[in-house]
Amino acid sequence: MVGENGRITVEEVVRRFGVSAVTARGDLDALSESGSLVRSHGGGIRPLTANPEHPLRVREGMHHDEKVRIAQAAAQLIRPLQTVILCTGSTLAELAAQIRRNCPENITLITYALNVAAKLAELPNPSLIMLGGFFRPPSTAFVGPHAEQIMHSLHADHCFMSTVGLDPDVGLTTLDIMEAQLNRRMIESASQVTVLADSSKFGHRSLSLISDFRPIHRVITDIGAPAAEVEKLRSRGVEVILA
Repeated sequence: MVGENGRITVEEVVRRFGVSAVTARGDLDALSESGSLVRSHGGGIRPLTANPEHPLRVREGMHHDEKVRIAQAAAQLIRPLQTVILCTGSTLAELAAQIRRNCPENITLITYALNVAAKLAELPNPSLIMLGGFFRPPSTAFVGPHAEQIMHSLHADHCFMSTVGLDPDVGLTTLDIMEAQLNRRMIESASQVTVLADSSKFGHRSLSLISDFRPIHRVITDIGAPAAEVEKLRSRGVEVILA
């Protein structure tokens, strides 16, 4: 069913196979451990392959609990009066939700992600800068030279960045070349750079290099991150926070 449809829910397993929800969750967990699917909020999806990019609505359910903890840890780093860049991705959307719940006073927020901006727009008095450019439906993000030009004229205290792949020996990678270029510009414009990446991102390399780890100050991940790769990052001066 996962192979045919790309995803499955606990309710579908219960209905199709006549088992309890507890049994369904246990079976999905077992399939996840074997690599046959990726556990998501309320079900599971087909594992990521080298070419397709899951829609954002699907990625929001993947490793959901870990992303919430990572976002909560990241929100604690934001101080009043700061200018903060929020990049695209489901974990950054969780961070936007955390900021919406408890927003530090007089912060300015910069983003190129439509889903992130939508959450931030719900703030009572948002100071929000939205970068424009070419629209990428998979990440609901605006990229390209127009966005880069605007970003070149701005400075931020903090940049919070997501990634498709995180390899201590290579750096941060993503699927889109223009998004990688914009991300590099954001790193250059920020005094501090924090990468938000759940443990599933470790050890993966995607198409386009965003940056190596020299300009990265910290990585916030979950306790499932490979210990050897965490120590390798720390040995290179990158702070690693396990949420």
